[in-house]
Amino acid sequence: MTVHPTLSIVVTIVDGGSYLRDFLLSVAAFEDPPPLDIIVPYDASVSDAADYAAEFPDVNFLDLGIITPARPITSEAGQHELFDRRRAAGLAAATGDVIAILEDRGHPHPDWARTVMRLHAETGKNVIGGAIDCKEPVSLLNWAFYVTDFGRYGLPFDSGPAEWVSDVNVTYNRKALEATRHLWKERFREPVVHWFLIEQGEELLLSNELVVDHVRPPATLGRLLPERFHWGRLFGHIRAMHMSGPKRLVYILSSPLIPPVLWVRHGLTQAGKGRLLRYLAALPYIIILTIAWTCGEVWGYITRRP
Repeated sequence: MTVHPTLSIVVTIVDGGSYLRDFLLSVAAFEDPPPLDIIVPYDASVSDAADYAAEFPDVNFLDLGIITPARPITSEAGQHELFDRRRAAGLAAATGDVIAILEDRGHPHPDWARTVMRLHAETGKNVIGGAIDCKEPVSLLNWAFYVTDFGRYGLPFDSGPAEWVSDVNVTYNRKALEATRHLWKERFREPVVHWFLIEQGEELLLSNELVVDHVRPPATLGRLLPERFHWGRLFGHIRAMHMSGPKRLVYILSSPLIPPVLWVRHGLTQAGKGRLLRYLAALPYIIILTIAWTCGEVWGYITRRP
């Protein structure tokens, strides 16, 4: 009797509600999937997730009870901590031979699950990330956000070794997760885990065959600016914890150069994908969002606090 490897999928609730339901419907529509272990960790702040348990009886809705983040639960920083803790709880509960992390706003393509298992079997890689494509149509502001956060993962691109893969679409074999368990026991932080694995000699693989469609509710600048600042601050904090004092000072002093470098880098990336004109149209929004991110990142370098 042939035993097929199991794929665990940890679903991070970001938007919840109909976005979570649509995500689970996309999972239910997988074509020829391997044995699946679907885990939806939820806490009291998103308790309505359990309302879908009857509709999706094969999904493990993991009740985490009340989680009190260090910062107010209504703040972007507080929300990000909840995302991190949900991911960690889901990973701890995962039973699969391969474990994936996806978000409810990142809907996997029908061939996603079987592609995961094929890529892990063919490549022997311990960490494989995939494409994050922007589901159209979206407003220019939503697209600007997508570019500043996930632009490098948009199709088309060539598969191969990468310095970055995103926890919006990433898969690990159990060996890699067990080796990093001490890093994500409380909170899963993608850069911390991936930098550790790279230091241990692991090579991250980014595949253009492993695709999710990014679907975000219509955004406003009033919502995006504090999000960009606080998420930038978290990244700056994480980075500051992994660098010496003199290097941190160099990053702080050179911070005015960060936004222009990002504008050029994002522009070249989108030009290479055939979207230069749209990038130029969205540039005013991109400038504002990258400045907000940079202010947060630098504040993270200065304070070394999440």
